[in-house]
Amino acid sequence: MSEKKHHKHTEDEVGETLPGAVEAPEAQDAEMDTLQKHAEDAEAKAREFEAKAAENLDGWQRAVAEFQNYKKRIDRDRESDKAIMKGDLIKRVLPVLDDLERALQNRPEGDAWGNGIELIKRKLQAILEAEGLKRIEAEGAAFDPNFHEAITYESADGQESGRVIAVVQNGYMLGDYVVRPAMVRVAK
Repeated sequence: MSEKKHHKHTEDEVGETLPGAVEAPEAQDAEMDTLQKHAEDAEAKAREFEAKAAENLDGWQRAVAEFQNYKKRIDRDRESDKAIMKGDLIKRVLPVLDDLERALQNRPEGDAWGNGIELIKRKLQAILEAEGLKRIEAEGAAFDPNFHEAITYESADGQESGRVIAVVQNGYMLGDYVVRPAMVRVAK
């Protein structure tokens, strides 16, 4: 009996796969199918993760671009607001410059006070130009409602219609912003 028991034990051991032992072809096929399925599942998960990573990268790049555009827009708005505020302040000073120019047009020759007024006008003009203020050149130019304000339309000999024949009050620009349009007389 002990022989049978020992023999049965040996059959159990043969049923197990020992390292280096050769499996039956059906078992190898089943194991290959299982491994193939695991490999396909792993590849599918890898493709899914790659797609998710690409989607996240695209979203991140869009967010970065949107933020950069937002910063640029804020900077442009800030610069525009700054120019408008500066323009509003300069617009309040321009009548003083106009008064100085009118005073100088009617001054007598060699007047010491007139020379002082001219010096003050040049200093004020230099300060305004240092801030970026430019005079709108209007005389002889074609009338442009973006830069000129017509006071009168007059007949003018030798002038073509639509040309500025005289500047009544100078206009000024600060960069691309018109602080004050030039008040002009236009040929009819």
